[in-house]
Amino acid sequence: MSQVLLLNASYEPMAIITLRRALSLMIRGRVEAACDESVTLQGSSTNLHIPVVIRLRYYVHVPQRGVHWSRKAVLRRDKYVCAYCGAQIGDKQRGLLLTKLDFTVDHIVPVSRGGKNTWGNTVCACAYCNHHKGNRTPHEANMKLRWEPKRPRVTYLVASGEVPAAWKMYLEV
Repeated sequence: MSQVLLLNASYEPMAIITLRRALSLMIRGRVEAACDESVTLQGSSTNLHIPVVIRLRYYVHVPQRGVHWSRKAVLRRDKYVCAYCGAQIGDKQRGLLLTKLDFTVDHIVPVSRGGKNTWGNTVCACAYCNHHKGNRTPHEANMKLRWEPKRPRVTYLVASGEVPAAWKMYLEV
């Protein structure tokens, strides 16, 4: 293995870095080991043990990159699960098997009342719930949201090949 997983002080994955970069951070005292597993580098006079997962000693704020709103992105963010009844792809509703085509984007505050196409105002809804809610707010329709809609995170790590076992508890694998 020639790569190391770098975690923020909050244990959130930040990057996959080279052994050389990990060694540099360790020598400068910027990081600490986050697991017992390590890689051994053989030097001319000594062996260096570099942990395969390291954690920054101090939290580093990483600004979110812009995620553009779109109907497709809202459906993906909510994983095609209705925010009102919890119906999802493969469930039966009124005797029919639900597919991606049975889900739509619902505006919590309807567009006709000034609602905008924003991450916080849109959710995935099944056709039945969207029709039932109509041109009303969820409160007026006596419907409850199962979660609060938020802007999705876009910090993804791409690891090629097999993911080391020590990394799996920190990554969504």
